[in-house]
Amino acid sequence: MAAVSSASDSGDPGGRHPPERRLLILGGPRAGKTSSANTILGDNVFEAGTETTHSNVGQTEIYGRRVTVVDTPPWAVPSDPEEDGDGDESSTAVDESDTPPRPVPSLDSEGPCMGAILCPPGPHVILLVVSVTQSFAEIQRRAAEDQLGALGGGTWRYSMVLFTGVDKLPKGTFIEEHIANTGEALQWLVERCGSRYHAFDNTQKDGEDNTQVPELMEKVEEMITDNQGWYFEVNELILLEEEQARRALEEERMRMEEHARQREQMIGGPPRELRVLLLGWKGVGKSSVGNSILGRRDFESGQETELCLRRQALVSGRRVTIVDTPGWDWFSVRRTPKRIRQESQRGAALLRPGPHTLLLVLPVVSSLTARKRRTLLAHMETLFGDRACLHTMVLFSCGDWLGHTPIEEHIQRGGRELHRLLEYCGNYYHVLDSKSPVKDSRSISDLLDKIEEMIRENGDEAFLPVQSEWLSEESSQSSDNTEPEDDCRGCQLQ
Repeated sequence: MAAVSSASDSGDPGGRHPPERRLLILGGPRAGKTSSANTILGDNVFEAGTETTHSNVGQTEIYGRRVTVVDTPPWAVPSDPEEDGDGDESSTAVDESDTPPRPVPSLDSEGPCMGAILCPPGPHVILLVVSVTQSFAEIQRRAAEDQLGALGGGTWRYSMVLFTGVDKLPKGTFIEEHIANTGEALQWLVERCGSRYHAFDNTQKDGEDNTQVPELMEKVEEMITDNQGWYFEVNELILLEEEQARRALEEERMRMEEHARQREQMIGGPPRELRVLLLGWKGVGKSSVGNSILGRRDFESGQETELCLRRQALVSGRRVTIVDTPGWDWFSVRRTPKRIRQESQRGAALLRPGPHTLLLVLPVVSSLTARKRRTLLAHMETLFGDRACLHTMVLFSCGDWLGHTPIEEHIQRGGRELHRLLEYCGNYYHVLDSKSPVKDSRSISDLLDKIEEMIRENGDEAFLPVQSEWLSEESSQSSDNTEPEDDCRGCQLQ
């Protein structure tokens, strides 16, 4: 975005229209944006006391100039567990009881940057509203910086900090003292705005002794003079693209939160534990799949797994326990060494009283022949019994190889053997894309949802019970530091 000279600054050549000044008001939740807009306009043009969801525009005339004021929704301030400890001790004006609750996002609301479109061709001044009664730490500073960055480059030369709630400052405390005492984050913001700031007491009524609006407009004129009469030109196309991207992220975030709420209502109490056993022939990427599900590198990928390894993490509101196992031979059960077969059974024993899901990993880049399918099923039934099919799900790894091809289309092309394998698993399958972290995170949550669906479908037999013959020497060779008895403590699915 570029700043260009405003042709309207000198007004209409014929004198029929006064020159215009355009002010865009931005700020965080409950900062006092709407009240400040009403103070500038000299009337209750906007409804104060409620959260603004869409930008609104109002106009008035001040000292022969037409002033356009745009009020905007609050910018997002992400939650931070360490936020309460940053900068509060050094502030003499912040009361924790005045810290506003975070607004509940809604898809009906729009981003604050969209307000710039309502003052075409662009604002002369961007007022960044900061309440002196709220903490202003590093997280608030980043939120302000991100918001200005969303508008485009060059915004800071048109920005001014507008402090609100100055009537709440201790008697005799000037705004300069508040800036000095609040901390580096606020000082950075003021300095980034070229040390331009103003203070409002929005409780003051209009009167001859109320000079705060005229003084603000004098500072606005000084800024316009310093900027040689230029304004910040708005690129509507970029703003619309940014808004579209913001709404897409918000939709995804709300979808994830709704899933979490539904799980919490269904489960209740402590996080539910899901116990998963990774199975498959050599080199299919079981360890990588385990790392993707847990969201960290707990299993050593890229080398052959020799012993079972059990790891656990909190994933999408569930406590997920995964056991990685050595790979089988793809040609026949007999060619899989006996110790490998025993290790697979001991892996299940590490998930006592039993794994909820046997995750059969199958790369999408591999073709499934009749021998491979028969060998897979022979391993499953020989090691875990004929009831294993009720708890087995096919996990297609290397999903990024599909590109834009849906997994269902890949299955249709996979041929009869792949269809028969899925029929054995009750048509439970999933695909993971390890190349896209955002997409993969959503996919992991969907995978856990499918596992819970399988559990509900299995009714009384929620998991595959561990057999006594699997328990021999189960912990002597397995690479794990905890006793199997402790692995499922607190599980809500037993």
